[in-house]
Amino acid sequence: MYLSRFLSIHALWVTVSSLMQPYPLVWGHYDVCKTQIYTEEGKVWDYMACQPESTDMTKYLKVKLDPPDITCGDPPESFCAMGNPYMCNNECDASTPELAHPPELMFDFEGRHPSTFWQSATWKEYPKPLQVNITLSWSKTIELTDNIVITFESGRPDQMILEKSLDYGRTWQPYQYYATDCLDAFHMDPKSVKDLSQHTVLEIICTEEYSTGYTTNSKIIHFEIKDRFAFFAGPRLRNMASLYGQLDTTKKLRDFFTVTDLRIRLLRPAVGEIFVDELHLARYFYAISDIKVRGRCKCNLHATVCVYDNSKLTCECEHNTTGPDCGKCKKNYQGRPWSPGSYLPIPKGTANTCIPSISSIGTNVCDNELLHCQNGGTCHNNVRCLCPAAYTGILCEKLRCEEAGSCGSDSGQAAPPQGSPALLLLTALLGTASPWAF
Repeated sequence: MYLSRFLSIHALWVTVSSLMQPYPLVWGHYDVCKTQIYTEEGKVWDYMACQPESTDMTKYLKVKLDPPDITCGDPPESFCAMGNPYMCNNECDASTPELAHPPELMFDFEGRHPSTFWQSATWKEYPKPLQVNITLSWSKTIELTDNIVITFESGRPDQMILEKSLDYGRTWQPYQYYATDCLDAFHMDPKSVKDLSQHTVLEIICTEEYSTGYTTNSKIIHFEIKDRFAFFAGPRLRNMASLYGQLDTTKKLRDFFTVTDLRIRLLRPAVGEIFVDELHLARYFYAISDIKVRGRCKCNLHATVCVYDNSKLTCECEHNTTGPDCGKCKKNYQGRPWSPGSYLPIPKGTANTCIPSISSIGTNVCDNELLHCQNGGTCHNNVRCLCPAAYTGILCEKLRCEEAGSCGSDSGQAAPPQGSPALLLLTALLGTASPWAF
């Protein structure tokens, strides 16, 4: 008896587990686009908002330096050591791998000693400004999910601007200003993210927190994404429902964390004193060992997978959407205007699935979810119904004998109820032959 009861409970648990498996273990991660559920009509798809996982986006970027010849080593040159600015016997030589510092070393794996890093030419042309633009491009809209972190192997610059683009580098907007003296460099009062609030979170600030000169031991500059999230989700980001709600309803907030490109503008190297030491200009340069950018492909909550193929990121769109960002409805699925998915209601959101167009019925489009072939017909490649011998029509909705006018007792086929083909098709579309109704 006990064994029988145990086996019954075990079978019930297996059944419940199999039913629950498609749902995310932690609600609100939006990592499933659809799952099968059971209704009175049978097994159907339940659609929900979904997005790709957050990942290291530096694996997919292209980097561009301006001026293009700003990297040290061509021709070879000497520069001063980090710890001792007057020991200037270090060499940068682009033709020797051990002495070269190309841009790709900003994105390689760190953890080795000594660190690998990109390095600019020294300030040998002083007083002409030593300025460098480092542009990171994805050719894809991405959503930032964690702090941008730049680790310098030189001193952190006295002046720097982090900029963003939402149109693939055609226009740029400042993200944050960095300076040892914000008022002098950018005519802005110094602030930190801690000075902001929910109402001012989009304010562009200048911070002196990360520009403390050549002699500092710290090498890192942050652009604080998580601190801005915390204004809505709490200091430990435990109330993500509140953040998702704000992102869902406030386009400016959503756009603030969305980019296609980032640009690091290095405007003045770490000097550390009021005056530049013109006798030792080899101590002034920029060197970056690591850049971290975490985020996800923007797929408008219509995909969980973003593939990288032929040096290009593309969303694998669900919900009958298409495009690099799932930004439009597929052909023949334009029965209502395209809309992004919604984080609300928590935890599954709203898929806002594209539905078949009324006009698509005339092009013999069918599927096995929203538009079923009737009377035993089967959908062939989503382009037409293969009907049994006795039936015809776009959805196999009428008897073939009707066309010959021979339906009746002699033919052995009863005529279907009277009604226009359009009405029959509309009925099928709206759910008579399908468990879905929109």
